[in-house]
Amino acid sequence: MTTYASPRTLTVRLVITALFMGMTIALSSFGIPVPGGHLYLCDVTIVAASILLNPAEAFIASGIGSFLGDLFFYPAPMFVSLAVHGIQAVIISLVSHHVLKSRPKAGSAIGVAIGAVIMVVGYTLGKIYIYSTYEYAIMKLPYEIAQAAVGAVLGSLIVWNFGIKRLFDRLTGNH
Repeated sequence: MTTYASPRTLTVRLVITALFMGMTIALSSFGIPVPGGHLYLCDVTIVAASILLNPAEAFIASGIGSFLGDLFFYPAPMFVSLAVHGIQAVIISLVSHHVLKSRPKAGSAIGVAIGAVIMVVGYTLGKIYIYSTYEYAIMKLPYEIAQAAVGAVLGSLIVWNFGIKRLFDRLTGNH
């Protein structure tokens, strides 16, 4: 038997997806200066959105959101961001919703860990392609790892420890 979501639930999910997309765009617009580079916090919203949303919604909020953030503020890597954060979001969402269903925190932790690897490898390869230098990509590798780790930890904490998952479930009718 197929079940359909109510118009209210669809509207709520659309608004939540748009909210996460807006947050991803906003957090893509600036970075925290660290020695030798910047640390961007858009990965926090990418991880949180991907744990909560279905794969299509996660792709829209994260992949398209980071694409638009780059388009508006730094267009060179926008297609890399679309692909990397889009794939990262889909994988986190799929694993979070389908692996270890009886232990959702553990399932999402596995998905987030895989997503962090996708982000680090994807951006490293993307930097080699965009800037045509292996050395530049390797020089930026520690920042990619730090950004992935910060996003993974903070995004997971926000979802599981600050009541966002409970609020999301209440708003969308998930129990």
